[in-house]
Amino acid sequence: MNGPAAAVPAPETGRDLAEAVAEAAGPGVRAVLMYGSHLLRAKPGRHSAYDLVILVDAYGPFYRQLKASGEIHRPASMFTALAAVLPPNVIAFTPDEGREGMAKCLVVRTDHFERALGPRPRDHFLLGRMIQKVALVWSRSPADEAWVEDLLRQGRAGILTWMAPWLEGDFDVAELGRRVLEVCYGGEIRPEAANRSATVFEAQRDHFASALAPGVAAAVADGRLESLGAGRYRLAEPPALGVRLYWRWHFLRSKVRSTARWVKHVMTFDNWLPYIVRKVERRTGSRVELTRLERRWPVVFLWPRVVRVLRARPESEDQP
Repeated sequence: MNGPAAAVPAPETGRDLAEAVAEAAGPGVRAVLMYGSHLLRAKPGRHSAYDLVILVDAYGPFYRQLKASGEIHRPASMFTALAAVLPPNVIAFTPDEGREGMAKCLVVRTDHFERALGPRPRDHFLLGRMIQKVALVWSRSPADEAWVEDLLRQGRAGILTWMAPWLEGDFDVAELGRRVLEVCYGGEIRPEAANRSATVFEAQRDHFASALAPGVAAAVADGRLESLGAGRYRLAEPPALGVRLYWRWHFLRSKVRSTARWVKHVMTFDNWLPYIVRKVERRTGSRVELTRLERRWPVVFLWPRVVRVLRARPESEDQP
């Protein structure tokens, strides 16, 4: 396999989980991508899930097959219906009762994936992840590999379009990657330290330097960027007011849509509450002790704690 996704080595457990979900879900799975802290080695915890993107031909057959394989426990019709609302669905895949690890899977139909990486995505939930380092860990055919790689290149080549409102001054390619992550992380409400985007960037500095270079070269060639020498660039002219307003509105809308997905994740992600508690503890360094009411009716009583956790996030991941 050739291309940017192929050059990224993935942990064997991640590959094993990708192969297991493809086998359990049948022929409707087109490809499986891996991303996130395990791939980056960016401080994954002992209980961290492996982050996978499952690309499928259709939602209904995928969920019915997973249900028949015993890998999901709620009605397949519920998952299929929710897939049409703010895609993707997020599910937990824990084969052999989790003894081989757990995967947090974003299940995406191919046309939804194409739109998410295209020039006018509805939000940044997928694009903000797929412009980072990813590994194509399973595919149905060489044609599917090529399709995924073309979409990844397309998504990365379009970065300067939506980043223009935040590109003041000059920058090199790696600095562009840092700014990209700052903007993407700002487009979601996350329970992590304020410097998490910097930690994630440092874990993939080389990736951004190589993956964004073709788009920067193309922008210089067509006059959107000026080369200042010594590998530094700046916008040839500031973006128009309409462009700035559109993309700032886009990220505001993206944050609203990302937050609204939390309600859906409660229904699609098995054992979501202990998973979230462990993640918050890992990212904030604080012990979380839930009350009886929070455990019994988390959707009703957990919100005040969520607000407190978000307000108390440390500035640095190394801060106690």
